[in-house]
Parts: sequence; C-alpha cells; structure tokens
Amino acid sequence: MTMYTTLISVEQLKTLQSSGQDFMMFDCSCDLMKPEMADVMFASKRIQGANQAHLDRHLSTHEASAVNGGRHPLPARESVAAWLQSLGMTNKSQVVVYDRNGANYCGRLWWMLKWLGHDAVAVLDGGLQAWEAAGGALDSGEPLAKPPSQSATDAFELKPALREWVSTSELAPQVGHPSLTLIDARGAARYRGEVEPIDPVAGHIPGALNRPFTDNLNAEGFFKSPEQLRAEFDKLLAGRNPQTVVHHCGSGVSAVPNILAMELAGLGVTRLYPGSWSEWCNTPGMTCAKG
Repeated sequence: MTMYTTLISVEQLKTLQSSGQDFMMFDCSCDLMKPEMADVMFASKRIQGANQAHLDRHLSTHEASAVNGGRHPLPARESVAAWLQSLGMTNKSQVVVYDRNGANYCGRLWWMLKWLGHDAVAVLDGGLQAWEAAGGALDSGEPLAKPPSQSATDAFELKPALREWVSTSELAPQVGHPSLTLIDARGAARYRGEVEPIDPVAGHIPGALNRPFTDNLNAEGFFKSPEQLRAEFDKLLAGRNPQTVVHHCGSGVSAVPNILAMELAGLGVTRLYPGSWSEWCNTPGMTCAKG
C-alpha cells in the first residue's frame, strides 16, 4: 500500500481511487476576502467524492478552545479529530487535499493533519485545475448526506504531533537572535508595509525574510522541482540553518506552502507560527518593521 505524505499527482490520485484503499478527499477552496464563496465554489464544481473543508467552519475557530490568536486561530486538536471522525475518517485513511487557489488553503488541512499525528496526507499537485484538465470526474450541487460515524474500533485517534507550532510568547524573545529564522509568505508589498488590506498595522516582524507562497509554483500551477526549490531556499537562507526556520504569513494559512516546499526540497521539517502577522501586530509591545 503506497502512502503519500507530501504531494500526489493527478495520475496517482486516479490510481488511488480505483485501488480500494481507504482514502478521503477534501476540497479546501476559499476566497479570503469573500468567505461565503467557499460554499459556492464547492457546490459548483469539485472532484467526485470530495468532502468540504471550510477555512472558517472547520480549519479555524474563534471559540474559547482556540489554541492561538490571530484571524484564523487553530481549533483544539480534539475538535478537529471529532469532525474528521464524523465524516468517517480513520487512522488508516489516506487523505488527499486540494483547492483551486494554488495550494493556499489546502495546505492548512495538510499541516493540521500532520499536527494531529496523521502522516498519510498529500496535496494534489496542480489542484482542481489539473484534475479537470486531465478529464477527472467531477461532482456539483449539494453533497450527499454524511456517512455515519465509524465504530469504536475504527475511530480516528489523535497521535503525537508530527509538526510543531510556535506561540507569540515563545517567538517574541527569539526575534533578532541567530537561533530563529522567520520566513514571511505574504506578497512583497504587504511584507514591506506599503499596503495592508486586512490587518490594522502594515509591515512585518523585524528580521523576517520574505518568500511569497506563490513562488513555490511554476507557470502551470504545479510545485517546482525539488532541485529548483532547494536552490531558491538556499539562496533565501544564505547560510542560515533550515532547522531554525519558523514560517508565518497574515494568519497562518498561506505560510504552509512554504513549509511543504522546504520539505520537498529536502530541507527538513520546519515550524509554523499560526498567529502570524494578524496576532503579532495586535499584541501589545510587539515591534513592527517596514521596508
């Protein structure tokens, strides 16, 4: 049984679908500025058999159980596990996640499943566009009713986390020290503080390097080769130890493609600051830089 843990191609997904292997698929498509469009996109077109993973309803929460601050706080691990089990997921499931947004939103679920201790999760390279271009089967309209929860013997149980995150209180004392390398995945203009369409303060965390998450994809919307990604990250890091890297963005979502890209490049597993700029710039006493 093949396990996919980073990327899966369209052809590999087609093979997986016909293999009889236990697998689940999630459409994470979203529009950050118009969250209601996620439901519209899912109903209009999705890969056949896909479940929806909504950024606001499933992949973040503003309830007291949130584990961090910012615009898209992570839900408690137990809450995410209960949602997945309600859909029929087990610890044996191979999970495939995708979107139509350049892996921006599906990366969030990829990372969260790793955080829950589930390694068998992969991003569909090229997303919905690649699937449709290859003639893959599509669904539309309202999805069928959810399957019943699995029996106790097939429960989805939390395992030790395979990915780590950093809180603001942990991050702040390290800023400016060689033991920390921050990579900001936002667009260059937002990073420099020239524009800020969402958060109340423009700029970036002092010392952060900038690599927009879109830089990981080629012109056709697929992830660049491991060799090219390695060369680009080596240039960005300029001798810094990859294991000191903590990734962030505006709210901890679009930072994940950089995490995935570093793993594809053979640079190892790196950490996420999920509160990101939205939590940092709203925390009293945190310094902000521009330029």
